[in-house]
Amino acid sequence: MHRYAAFVLLLTSGVVFQLSHGVEVTVNDGEDKLCIFANLTVNFAVPYEKADNTSATAEFELPSNVTTDGSECNPKSSMLKINFGGHTWSVNFTLSGEKYQADIITFSYSLSDKAVFPDASSNDTMTVTFKPEITDVVKDTCYSCKSRDTIQSDMVNQTLWNVLMQAFVSNGSKSERITSCRADIPATTPPPTTHAPTTTTVAPTTPTTPPTTPTPTLPTPGIGKYIVKPENGTACLLAEFGLRIGLKLGEKYQEMNLDSNTTSASGKCGVNSSELVLVSDTMSIMLTFTNDSKKFHLQALNITGKTGSGVVFSESNTNLSLWEAALGASYMCNKEQNYTISNNLTLFTFDLRVQPFGVKNEVFSTAEECFLDSDLSFLVPIAVGVALSFLIVLVLISYLIGRRKSRTGYQSV
Repeated sequence: MHRYAAFVLLLTSGVVFQLSHGVEVTVNDGEDKLCIFANLTVNFAVPYEKADNTSATAEFELPSNVTTDGSECNPKSSMLKINFGGHTWSVNFTLSGEKYQADIITFSYSLSDKAVFPDASSNDTMTVTFKPEITDVVKDTCYSCKSRDTIQSDMVNQTLWNVLMQAFVSNGSKSERITSCRADIPATTPPPTTHAPTTTTVAPTTPTTPPTTPTPTLPTPGIGKYIVKPENGTACLLAEFGLRIGLKLGEKYQEMNLDSNTTSASGKCGVNSSELVLVSDTMSIMLTFTNDSKKFHLQALNITGKTGSGVVFSESNTNLSLWEAALGASYMCNKEQNYTISNNLTLFTFDLRVQPFGVKNEVFSTAEECFLDSDLSFLVPIAVGVALSFLIVLVLISYLIGRRKSRTGYQSV
């Protein structure tokens, strides 16, 4: 059922070293060749609630004792996953042409780790996502950034520095060439120049009307079937849908289909939270589902990508309440639906069916249908028609009564 499973390379455990300037990890592919290299330092500052209803902040760094189980290398998408003490830190990379970038950093931390979160009031595992500024890295080079970069998500602070990282390693050997981050490139001041006086002739102009960009008409996107499986386990998340995004960039609006034929899927499943990550040639999408022990819903969506004209975009919403269904069931909506995710992003779905929890035997459970698919949806136009008919009758009766009263007056004797 899962299309990309045929070409995903199962990875062997990476080699891990503790260096004075950070942690170095290497990930090998199924042929035992290096496919991802990273040497970096990461610090975290995580707020949490204590059992006495007070707040605290846990500050810790990426330790030396880590593993890279769950990392993946594909021709156009890779994921570095670092596991430590019940927590995970992962980076998703995508390759487009001769350059690659880091799309999403995902950090999952377990409040049950009392050494890090002493006296925490909860044992839940929490997940936050970050949008890194790691873009336009030339293929077959290492990304280098010695400067500190602190980014925040849901009040969690993450600081990276002394980063040396290469995804999509060729021929099993780390490159000696470097693509430096902007913060490491010293600013240069151009030498002063002198200009001879010039005379400029301005031709008269006539007002012009700005051209308008028509909304593109796209074919219905292909229906993709996606599955998430833990290592050596059975399916824990199922999804099937066609997807299109509507994107507003400045004054222009355009739409893009998710190409199901070139999209790979990954993710993870938890007790209270599950994730589905989709990576195609043009975009990366992370969908986060949560449950309240009775129902599940789509809570967060993060999407990054590049348009056909080369414009990079990133949109997200972490406060959604979509695709709700009871635990143990699946959510289904065959009709085309559209959702406003942010001021600049609209999501369109086709033949949608998802189940992020309680999957059994790798098949969807009984579906809870959306209203548009239900047998009651036809009652809406009928109810509207009845209401309009009643209103017309009411107006007619009022008119007749008013007319009769207007004709009542003094009568002749």
